[in-house]
Parts: sequence; structure tokens; C-alpha cells
Amino acid sequence: MPQFKPAGWPFVIPRIVTSDLTGLARFLRDVFDAQGEVRSDAPTEIRIGDSIILISDGGGVREAMPAVLYVYVQDADETYRRAIAAAAESIEIPVDTPYGDRRATVRDAWANVWQIATCRSNQ
Repeated sequence: MPQFKPAGWPFVIPRIVTSDLTGLARFLRDVFDAQGEVRSDAPTEIRIGDSIILISDGGGVREAMPAVLYVYVQDADETYRRAIAAAAESIEIPVDTPYGDRRATVRDAWANVWQIATCRSNQ
């Protein structure tokens, strides 16, 4: 059977278009321990845990397109602190939600909104 997507990739992959590819990639590495190197010849593949996010420079052709993403992390409070230290704006301090997540929300310098969560209902 022919492959219609890269092996090991999910069916849906978020993509962010930014005017500062290098800065956004650095933010993701600093805050979420993301893996991936900036590419100029193709969208940059960033991995956070088992997830893939594509980020690319609009190159003057496409305008910046921020995203809203929900990211599970081991420690929402610590990740929130790293995001603030990396110049993100706090939207919501870490709180316990009725559905069992400890969650905080920040906006990065590129207008992306990150909901940072740790599932506590499994603990």
C-alpha cells in the first residue's frame, strides 16, 4: 500500500507561520524542551514529546499565522515559569481545573497562545 504521508507522522499537524522563525524555535526549545533545527529550504519540524509542529517563515508572501495549542507537560508550573522567563505574557496563572488538569496559559512574542497542562486525574 503506498504511503500518503511520512511514516510515523500523525494525520493532523499544526503549522505556525511566523516572521521570526529562529526566535520562535528558540522559544519552543527553551520552554518545552522541543527538538528540531531551523531549516530555510522547508518548514521547520519541531517535536515536543511525541507531537510535531511545523513552523515556517512567511517570507513576505504569507502573513504570520499564530496558533492556539494545548500542550501536556510533566510540570505545568515549571513550564509556565520558563515561558514567562522567555518573555511570554501571562494570560492565566497555573490553576487546577474541574476536569483534572493543572493548566496555565501564556501568549508568546509571536501571538501564539499556549495552554500548558499537566493531567492530575491520572495521579
